[in-house]
This record gives sequence, structure tokens and C-alpha cells, in this order.
Amino acid sequence: MKYLAIISLLICLCPNIVFADVLIANRTIRAQTVLSAADVSVAQGDVAGSLVSIDEAIGLEARVAIYAGRPVMAGDVGAAAIIERNQIVKLVYLTGSLSIYADARALGRAGPGDLVRVMNLTSKSTVSGIVAADGSVYVGNLPQS
Repeated sequence: MKYLAIISLLICLCPNIVFADVLIANRTIRAQTVLSAADVSVAQGDVAGSLVSIDEAIGLEARVAIYAGRPVMAGDVGAAAIIERNQIVKLVYLTGSLSIYADARALGRAGPGDLVRVMNLTSKSTVSGIVAADGSVYVGNLPQS
């Protein structure tokens, strides 16, 4: 009876250990792979900075290799690239009521919202801009949504 009381006291005094859900890779996922529901699953664990839901990951692109059984971290994935290196893109400069359009060559891969370097084909100057959802690269002010 004495041991039962001690065990009951210890159970009451010990903090409850609660594990959150963690998203893990089902297989090794190469960089530049767009994630599907078959690539990831939910497991119990507590890893700061990891994704917690399959819905968060579907359609995102792996920016680095993610090894099987490892947590999928928020920084390891991003929007799927819509611009490939050396692709010709529309370069847009907006400021106030002034709009300037030019053709440019992408110097890297990028997805919507990413910063990408491009080379203006006419002036051969290199600038950095933000990729819009339509694949245009904006320098200066971004368009109003």
C-alpha cells in the first residue's frame, strides 16, 4: 500500500510529456522534387521548425536533399520553381505611374516570392528582383494585389 501511494504521488508530480506532430520523409527526397502525399507522413515528436501537417508540404519543392525518416523542416522546402536558369523572363520596373518592361535572362531557379538575379538582354546589366506568380520579375515596387 505504501508503494502505491508513492507511485501515485510521483505520477501526480511528474509533468505530462506531450509530443507534437512532426512531418517526416518517407523516402530520400532529392532537391528540386515537388512533394506529394506519398513522400511524407506524420509522426509523433517534437522538432522545432519542422512542418506538422501533410497539407503544408504538398506542392512545395525540396530545396535540399531530405533523407528518409528525417523531419521536414520549414527551411528545407519552398514554392515550386516557375523560373529555370537561363530562361527568358519579363523584367518589370514599376515606380509610381512609370512602368518599364524588358526581356531578361534568369541567372538561377526561383519560385513565386523568391529573389532572383536576372540579366537585362538589352543593357547586359544584372539586377535582382522578386518573382511574381505569372513568372515576371519585378524590380522596384511590387504590383498591388
